[in-house]
Amino acid sequence: MNTPEDTSWLYTISAKRKLIDFNFKEIWLYRDLLMLFVKRDVITVYKQTVLGPLWYLIQPLFTALTFTIIFNKVANIDTGSVPPFLFNLAGISIWNYFKTCLTNTSNTFSGNAGIFSKVYFPRIISPLSNVISNLVRFGIQLIIFFLFFIYYKINGSDISLNGTSCLFPILVVMMALLGLGLGMMVSALVTKYRDLKFLISFGTQLLMYLSAVMYPLALMREKLPRFAWLVEYNPLAYIIEATRYTLLSEGTLSAKGLLLTTAVTLIILFLGILIFNRTEKTFIDTI
Repeated sequence: MNTPEDTSWLYTISAKRKLIDFNFKEIWLYRDLLMLFVKRDVITVYKQTVLGPLWYLIQPLFTALTFTIIFNKVANIDTGSVPPFLFNLAGISIWNYFKTCLTNTSNTFSGNAGIFSKVYFPRIISPLSNVISNLVRFGIQLIIFFLFFIYYKINGSDISLNGTSCLFPILVVMMALLGLGLGMMVSALVTKYRDLKFLISFGTQLLMYLSAVMYPLALMREKLPRFAWLVEYNPLAYIIEATRYTLLSEGTLSAKGLLLTTAVTLIILFLGILIFNRTEKTFIDTI
């Protein structure tokens, strides 16, 4: 215990905080709690289910199969030299990572109100744990993707990795930061407007169609040039398109597009942290 003469406190908890408060040192000190949250998120989601972690695989596989039947077999969307199922699986895997980061992070304040009101720790630990735990699921789905990649390659499909494949981890990080930034914005709004949480799942479904998940970006330019800007200026669409290019050599990738997407991602993350910090001070009074 500190004596009156000793004022070198380890922590000072105060309502007066910086506008942007992202203390890496404090987050590092709470790394054990962060890993505990990650373990909780990974293990408990399917703990009392029959298939358990197999749902990590079933969801993207069945979604990719459904998209292949509807958009490629029925609607005749051309995926070039890439097998339609593998094309869809690549887009769905990276999209699902963004979607789960967004939906889980958007529930930060309302879902953790009990623990936030009783114990102090950096509140941003909670959304960060969502991003990391979802990365574990994405890693499992990525393994399945490469198994199918090898299968199609052995059977003569004209698919291959290329020199830009080293950019793939950067694209994953950008997708995570987009989900984190947007999720923190929504989580702040949900504290005042509860009905927003019911619109999240509906909104993400609509956003998926504007993110080039099930079609090449070039198809939008060709078929609907008047509305192509809705997709081209969507950073999610560019990340998905660039991901398919790095993994399948199909699509487009440009330095200009990568820089613009990075700038938009950082702006969204900045605004997310700003709004999250402001809401953190008063959310317990409105939740």
